[in-house]
Amino acid sequence: MTAADRFIKLVQHPIKFNLFLLTKLPSAFFCGVRVQSISEENAVVTVPYKWLSQNPFKSTYFACLAMAAELSTGLLSMMNTYQRQPVISMLVTGLEASYFKKAIGRTYFTCQNGAAIKNCIEEAIKTGDGVSIKAKSTGRNAAGEIIAEFYITWSFKAKSN
Repeated sequence: MTAADRFIKLVQHPIKFNLFLLTKLPSAFFCGVRVQSISEENAVVTVPYKWLSQNPFKSTYFACLAMAAELSTGLLSMMNTYQRQPVISMLVTGLEASYFKKAIGRTYFTCQNGAAIKNCIEEAIKTGDGVSIKAKSTGRNAAGEIIAEFYITWSFKAKSN
């Protein structure tokens, strides 16, 4: 079993991953951000429209949408840095967002940049330099309509021991 397989299994364990969210990303946990699916290629993260995620305009608050979008890209990043030697540091260095429609129900954020993220991390290990990638996460409603698009820039660097 590869490290990626072990990470996917960990994320799919409802108690362990919810405990991770509660302790490391409590805002996301309480807003209802949850992982719907994950593979080596893509991740789907959802956020509901509910009392803790609402804004005064009767839609999901933009920051809650951003949390779900970031987690969809971050899961693929964490999967490819999980139990790696050397240890890889990762950091969000940029965020761009465009909103197209009010989020008035559950929003599904999908990032399909798994292979590109993996290649970026491999380059960071090979060169020893910091390497960045701009990962795309698209948020859609239950009808498949695009709600928002986010571009999260991640920076990776292999730590020296």
